[in-house]
Amino acid sequence: MARLPYIPSDIVEPREIVDAVRARRGGTLLNLDRMLLHSPPVAMGWNRMMGAVRGDLALSPKLKELAMCVVAVLNGAEYEWGHHAPLFVQAGGSEAQLAAMREPLAASRDATLFDAAERAALALTFEMTRNVQVADATFAAVRAALPDDRQAFELVTVVAAYNMVSRVLVALGVEPEAH
Repeated sequence: MARLPYIPSDIVEPREIVDAVRARRGGTLLNLDRMLLHSPPVAMGWNRMMGAVRGDLALSPKLKELAMCVVAVLNGAEYEWGHHAPLFVQAGGSEAQLAAMREPLAASRDATLFDAAERAALALTFEMTRNVQVADATFAAVRAALPDDRQAFELVTVVAAYNMVSRVLVALGVEPEAH
């Protein structure tokens, strides 16, 4: 159960912020958005940052979604998993990979299901989320597996951003949308 009440889904003010969030979401407000709107400045900054993380990076959609899903698993954010697992499959991931990602550390060593870039992303996501500190060897594997430093940086920022998302979701008890 949510720890704060959701802002009503028919909210219209502050118009600039509500319209921007609705535009990014295809016209609707998710429960997460309805929670974020308790603070319009946070909602606006979140919308801009997460819009860039979701849509403007050079990093492959599959690696982005892999990192998002693993953060969700590690932090117990089922809301996040429910939104991103289907997107991982749409981006080219398999159901077998999704199942394996429920045990991220083991998945990071599974060369039968995951290529070098995916294993490096799994290990980085695990270390950043559980330990904050990342081993030199782990980061070297990320740099070796990705085509450039921009994508290595973007992978780090995706993991960091979705740790923020999961912590808000879990702390506030944000529930899946009723369909």
